[in-house]
Amino acid sequence: MPWFTHEAEAISAAEFPGLAARLLEQARARFGRSPRRALLLPPDLTRMHSGAGRWTELLYQQLGSGCDTHVIPTLGQHQPHSEAENRVMFGSVPHARIHAHDWRQGVTRVGAIPARVVSELTGGRADWEIPVDLNHPLMEESWDLIVHIGHVVPHEVLGFASHNKNYFIGLGGKESISAAHMASAAVGIENNLGREISPVRACFNWAEEHFLARLPDVYLLLVLGLGAAGRLETRGVFVGDDLETYLEAARASARHNITRLHQPLAKAVAFMQPDEFRSTWVANKAIYRIRKAMANGGELLVLAPGVERFGEQPEVDAMIRKYGYCGTPRAMAAYRDDPVLHDLGLAAAHLMNGSSEGRFTIRYAAGKLSQKEVESVHFAWADPQAALARYNPSALSTGWNTLPDGEKIYFVNTPSLGLWTV
Repeated sequence: MPWFTHEAEAISAAEFPGLAARLLEQARARFGRSPRRALLLPPDLTRMHSGAGRWTELLYQQLGSGCDTHVIPTLGQHQPHSEAENRVMFGSVPHARIHAHDWRQGVTRVGAIPARVVSELTGGRADWEIPVDLNHPLMEESWDLIVHIGHVVPHEVLGFASHNKNYFIGLGGKESISAAHMASAAVGIENNLGREISPVRACFNWAEEHFLARLPDVYLLLVLGLGAAGRLETRGVFVGDDLETYLEAARASARHNITRLHQPLAKAVAFMQPDEFRSTWVANKAIYRIRKAMANGGELLVLAPGVERFGEQPEVDAMIRKYGYCGTPRAMAAYRDDPVLHDLGLAAAHLMNGSSEGRFTIRYAAGKLSQKEVESVHFAWADPQAALARYNPSALSTGWNTLPDGEKIYFVNTPSLGLWTV
């Protein structure tokens, strides 16, 4: 059941310690004792601006020396953090207490979502089972308390991010992540975005009920919004151990994070911060979150000065370089015919999601990729320095802007924080 909710136009950082303490107090009451061994499951560096790292640090501090507390960032298949990145993300939490999830070798098979269930929940669009492989320490070690710290925001696979995505994607194995991503892609990205219960979310809800009911877990879900000055503000804190807690957070995210426009966008410009977005795997959120607002024949320019690679993993990067963002028919054919890509279903799904399917132009100003590299994956290229000079993020405001020469654009600063649609 939901434990408590706190919503405001802007929840100040000074309120965070009290809310964290309230969570731990109610956890002690719920589980009957003070935890002697606790596990904190925050997002990784690609969600740094959510403030989840600060909440993780607060909980670690408040659990204190009497509790053996560990942190596992829910990386999925993202790159593990360096010690310096852990310090930036989690502050004073000791590096030795932060453990990297190994999506290849560090998982345990706990079951599978049967093909009949997947087929029923996806309307027959996916008819394969989804294996449930989860982080080994999570499942095999003893925990008195597990706290998920998550940022709820529209998401291309699950409708909204966080909640049990932390388990099945963030701490999942390669086969689990691949099967789930392919099921989502079969449903279609535009049928997932902004849905409270997407088909794959429904599959995960089934799996959580059947395989994870014994875990002593609680969700700390955050909803953020942009303030008048364009600064991120925490708008909601939702704490509880059930699906309704997620649904409350998703509804709040829909209010704060979905922008509905009256007309399609002929020209949109998105800025992806260089400290957070270093691969097209994550920077393509610019495509995912704005695609439903793009006009047929329009252009989306992605300003990504930190992008230096395509995939988060070498083998995924190689598949993106081989096939590019080629659209659903070609990606599905390659998935059927290429055993390497078939083994990396998450990469095949990514190739589909990252394409406009020929509906609009995607132009990339990638700071650390060459023109040849960008164009080889079926994106149009833009010179990064020239693009940043013309579309200076610090001189633009989110929404409609008219440049000195009369060009009218719609600017989005960090599209990963929301969803834009007509």
